[in-house]
Amino acid sequence: MRERHRRAITSRMLAGLRQHGNFPLPARADMNDVLAALARAAGWTVQPDGTTFRSSNQPLLPPPPPQLHGVFQVASVENPALLNTLSSYAIGTPLDSQASALQTDDSLSPSSLDSVVADRSIKTENYGNSSSVSSLNCMDNDQQLMRSSVVFPGDYTKTPYIPVYASLPMGIINSHCQLVDPESVRADLRHLKSLNVDGVVVDCWWGIVEAWTPRKYEWSGYRDLFGIIKEFKLKVQVVLSFHGSGGTGSGDLLISLPKWIMEIAKENQDIFFTDREGRRNTECLSWGIDKERVLRGRTGIEVYFDFMRSFHMEFRNLSEEGLVSSIEIGLGASGELRYPSCPETMGWKYPGIGEFQCYDRYMQKSLRQSALSRGHLFWARGPDNSGYYNSRPHETGFFCDGGDYDSYYGRFFLNWYSGVLMDHVDQVLSLASLAFDGAEIVVKVPSIYWWYRTASHAAELTAGFYNPTNRDGYSPVFRMLKKHSVILKLVCYGPEFTFQENDEAFVDPEGLTWQVEMF
Repeated sequence: MRERHRRAITSRMLAGLRQHGNFPLPARADMNDVLAALARAAGWTVQPDGTTFRSSNQPLLPPPPPQLHGVFQVASVENPALLNTLSSYAIGTPLDSQASALQTDDSLSPSSLDSVVADRSIKTENYGNSSSVSSLNCMDNDQQLMRSSVVFPGDYTKTPYIPVYASLPMGIINSHCQLVDPESVRADLRHLKSLNVDGVVVDCWWGIVEAWTPRKYEWSGYRDLFGIIKEFKLKVQVVLSFHGSGGTGSGDLLISLPKWIMEIAKENQDIFFTDREGRRNTECLSWGIDKERVLRGRTGIEVYFDFMRSFHMEFRNLSEEGLVSSIEIGLGASGELRYPSCPETMGWKYPGIGEFQCYDRYMQKSLRQSALSRGHLFWARGPDNSGYYNSRPHETGFFCDGGDYDSYYGRFFLNWYSGVLMDHVDQVLSLASLAFDGAEIVVKVPSIYWWYRTASHAAELTAGFYNPTNRDGYSPVFRMLKKHSVILKLVCYGPEFTFQENDEAFVDPEGLTWQVEMF
């Protein structure tokens, strides 16, 4: 069994033991910790060097620890992990001492929990070293009474504070950047305030603010909205959305990229991501033009920076007053750090593997240059056997077990493909740090968990994460995010976010979460 699959199995075992067995396991437990905990629970003595024996005065199967009436539970103070078994939320992954991870469920709209934050230091404190944990059965009754504490179900007094933000609906700002119904917004905010939420999430759409003319930014609707939010003393998580939205049948407002961008596209459709059959994805700009002056004299990166700088100049006072708590930077499809490899507009349906998005003129130019630098010009092409949007890995020659993804050409192509993503992230975040000096910057990373229990991890590969079973594709991504001191928001999709043993898509959200938590 491959190492990552073994670790995923271990992760699920640990989760089950913590949740259902109240076993005192450290945060980064391995199989030795599991065996030691089971042995201690059975009345055996486990010494630090691993020596294990059963005390003569201990029965083979000791009785369970005493329980108080009904809602009370006895827990040893020596074992802080037991006091935290009620914490069912996911603990995020801090990228450095000042950056915590955010884990959300985007299906919870409009009042989705958009900020779940917990520092690694808190996590380490709550899950102590296993060597300091002793069995309740090794203590006499007096010791148990002295070192026990009563825990009420639902008592979260010892857990870190989690700020709660509710997402405001898209339609409150129209295509002319006007606040549609201020009184309705006030009523909604008044209701949210009564629920004691900390703040709201507001999407600032590039396609609305710079809609008609390059470098002409219209912020009037957002200015009115922020003024109303300030009345209720709520904080704001701002999302700078450089992608389009709509057309999914959800009834949301259709928001395209700026009109002047669409005018350019009439003459040059290669500014958009393109699949192998030449279909253009107009949701966001191709990363191939990040350094190409094809947007009325500006590069893609310059366009993003000018928009960020305009926001900062317009609302600097709100940031100084503490109204804006963080700024999320859109980096790809749906504002997430990924290629638009699974577009529903192209017919993709879960659990399709998606398609590579590298066939516009500028991405092909980059691929050719990379192949030439390696001395293999015939590698300057995309895979011709990688299937279609709704293919399964075993149906393709590229993603099947032993497929071309692990050949010399496959490794070259995937390194280049993921490298383009990394370059885009590095450039945009560098300029974001310059535009928003000192502000908390957030990046949204998707959890692509389907086909995770296959060798190739096909859906992750097409999205830009070079993460097959024989390679860790997330460590370079998180090193880059740590370099820029950003906060990670891990997006967990809704209905399919469950593990089923015989799932045809070989999903493993828990294994993916475990891998991400390593950082």
